[in-house]
Amino acid sequence: MHEDHQRAKQSANRSTPHTDKHAVISDRFEQFEKRQRELWLMAILVIFLLGVAYAWTSWDSIRSLAHHYEALPIGFVVLILLFGVYMWNKTQEISELRGLMHGMEHRDENPPSEKQLDQLFEIISRSQQGYRDLIDSFDDILLAVSLDGQIRAVNRSFSDLVDTPFQQIIGKPLADFVQESSGEGARLVERAMPRFMERRQWAGVIQARLKSQSSPFFFDCVAHAMMRGDKIGGITVLARDISALRKNEARFTELFESLQEGIYITTPDGTIVDVNPALVRMLGYDSKEEVLKRRVPEIFVDREERKLIKEEVERQPMIQGREITLIRKDGTSIVCLNTAAAVRDNAGRVLRYQGALMDITERREMERRLHQQQEFARRLVDSFPDLILVLDANAHYTFVSPRCKDVLGYDIEEAQNMAFGGRTHPEDLPAANLLYQDIIAGRQSFASLEIRVRHKLGEWRRIRFNFSPLADEKGNIEGVVLSGRDVTDLKRLEEQLIQAEKLAAMGQMLAGVAHELNNPLTAILGVTELLRERQGEDDSTKRQLELTHRQARRAARIVQNLLEFSRPASPQKKPLDLNNLLERTLQLHEHSLRRNNVEVDFRLQPDLPGVIGDANQLIQVFLNLITNAEQAIREVRDTGRIQIRAGRNGNQLAITVQDDGVGIRPESLPRIFDPFYTTKRPGGGTGLGLSICMSIIREHGGNIEAETLPAGGSAFTIYLPIAPVESPGTPSAPPEPASAPPGEVRSAADLLTGRAVLVLDDEESLRMLLQEGLSAHGLRVGCAATTEEALALVTRSSYDAFLCDLHLSSGGFFVNGRDAAGRILQAAGAQKPTLIYMTGDLIEGSQEAEGQSEPVCLQKPFRVSDVLSLLREVLADAPAETRLN
Repeated sequence: MHEDHQRAKQSANRSTPHTDKHAVISDRFEQFEKRQRELWLMAILVIFLLGVAYAWTSWDSIRSLAHHYEALPIGFVVLILLFGVYMWNKTQEISELRGLMHGMEHRDENPPSEKQLDQLFEIISRSQQGYRDLIDSFDDILLAVSLDGQIRAVNRSFSDLVDTPFQQIIGKPLADFVQESSGEGARLVERAMPRFMERRQWAGVIQARLKSQSSPFFFDCVAHAMMRGDKIGGITVLARDISALRKNEARFTELFESLQEGIYITTPDGTIVDVNPALVRMLGYDSKEEVLKRRVPEIFVDREERKLIKEEVERQPMIQGREITLIRKDGTSIVCLNTAAAVRDNAGRVLRYQGALMDITERREMERRLHQQQEFARRLVDSFPDLILVLDANAHYTFVSPRCKDVLGYDIEEAQNMAFGGRTHPEDLPAANLLYQDIIAGRQSFASLEIRVRHKLGEWRRIRFNFSPLADEKGNIEGVVLSGRDVTDLKRLEEQLIQAEKLAAMGQMLAGVAHELNNPLTAILGVTELLRERQGEDDSTKRQLELTHRQARRAARIVQNLLEFSRPASPQKKPLDLNNLLERTLQLHEHSLRRNNVEVDFRLQPDLPGVIGDANQLIQVFLNLITNAEQAIREVRDTGRIQIRAGRNGNQLAITVQDDGVGIRPESLPRIFDPFYTTKRPGGGTGLGLSICMSIIREHGGNIEAETLPAGGSAFTIYLPIAPVESPGTPSAPPEPASAPPGEVRSAADLLTGRAVLVLDDEESLRMLLQEGLSAHGLRVGCAATTEEALALVTRSSYDAFLCDLHLSSGGFFVNGRDAAGRILQAAGAQKPTLIYMTGDLIEGSQEAEGQSEPVCLQKPFRVSDVLSLLREVLADAPAETRLN
């Protein structure tokens, strides 16, 4: 411009003629007018394009923001006003320039001075520089090109982009600096030019490559035609470099497509605008198009849920982690976590919803299964009979099962606040601590230990604990698990079983002793009986024989009671006499009571009704009560007194056993009949005696009551129902032998005279007794010690009766008397003798075998008169074929 200014001055100095000056001035004025129009058009076009480009590229971003930026439009208006002020100033300059030019045109006779020309060109230069500064301040690219592609003007942004000075750009073809990426730019321009010439404007995005760079660029362009009259003289282009935006969009698209979470965009009316592939897979569809055809309410299980979420999103900027349930294409449901936000316009209206979905169906299923497993484990632990405890590495309780309340009486909170071993017996604590340390250190993987732990009520309970380590996910031991089972009652039961085994062994021993005693007692009773029947004995000898016989009878009753108590027969309820049962009980315990200086006050009740029951079981009950009374007396004094009374109480019989011993504590009375409950010192009892007594009496339809006497001691009362009136109080006598027809009646002595009896017994004294006793009454007696001897006798002679012992021995070996009797009866042939068994054991009554009655059994010890009576009974109807002539 400075060169133009100099040339104008020189021309003005040289052009003296009036016509030359006028032509120059008119030409200049025309150029200024043209430039003014172009500047105005360019300024308006720039403002319009800036507004449109800004609104088009940034409006979506502004609307998607969580906050409302209502001040942005106001700022934009202010910016336009400032630009208008700037343009007004430039207009003033142009007006001033126009005035100068107009003055020069009408004052040809008075040519302008050099000062005026300098002022004119200064205004022109300042105006051009202002407009150039304006377009250079644009960040976007601004250029003007001719229709043939020659660059006529550019701003600084384009110069910086191609890294070329202005002087080397102006007048050059645009293709020297920029070309279309596909290489078909010329053909595309040729094809698009007719439409541009028609519309005179174009907008779009092009991908171009700079000659100086290899990477492509993306430009958002707006092109307008520059008019010269009615013709298009060139093209102005406003271009914004959106390469970074396109890269970000590509990255966003890649992220959108590759995210594992489902992304969606929907409208308030329920239209699905866009979804990513993850959401398509999540909903089970084959393509995005299938999803876009659906509406939002259609994929909700509960449409009310969608309504609530919509209202919640509209109330707050964003919701996060909201759980929803959707329907897949196949009809199954999935559970998702929804994060959503609303996009609004300037007026605050919701334009669309956008958000992300995370499929947590598998997680919820795993949580459900985990909950089931945890619930199962909890229920299992709650119902597990053992106590479960968990200790950490510092020996603090981290878990206590509810069984703690039942086993030890402590609540869970109480137990968790206790120190390990705080309720353990001092003697067991060192072993428990040592075992815990071994498990924590990994020296042992499993161990058991029986520990005494104090119950909340104060008693010691025996707990058998199993110790095992508790490891974390890396296998490191972080605690100890203890499972404890209360074995207190089991230990008592074991002690009771041991005691029962001892009693059983003692019973077997007593049975053996009693069996062995029966044989000599039988001999003693028989001999004294024979001696008493002899004539000519003096009175002193008779008294001595009577005493001996009476004491032998007493010993026989004692032995019989021992047998019944040590080896009781199967329970058989029958009418019983309580007086007799109590007497037999006292006889069994007489020695112990006398040795411990305990006096027994028992009075018989002759008119006492009978009861229906099992004699052995009732004797066991009476004996247990008398033994307990004796032990209670011994705890407080050296001598004592037991009072036994029996009487009628309505329709029941009441038997009271009262002592003056230590008595029963009031707190123990409610539990006195509980199994394993005992008030005795350790080792003094199993706690089962009274429980068994109560069980027996209840089986007999009765009850037992216990009380503490005010003066000291205790009393136990047994109530038993009275036997029906029609039932006899004592067993009926054996039936008398059938009467013979008239003329055939024989005396008892004549009935046995000449009959033959075979005796098989390994006891010599019994054989001698029966030999002498039966022979004295006219019977022929054959005696054998072994089965072989008896077989020899029965083959030589026939016998009417056969007395066989059930327990025989031969050469030190046991021989079953039934087997021996079978062999002998078989050897006897057709004339089989009547079989009578002899035994020192209990007789449990008659039994049926194969439709035939069992042989008669003679209980040892017996007298000779008992044998004679039995022989008369069994031989009454037998023919006298073996009688001696």
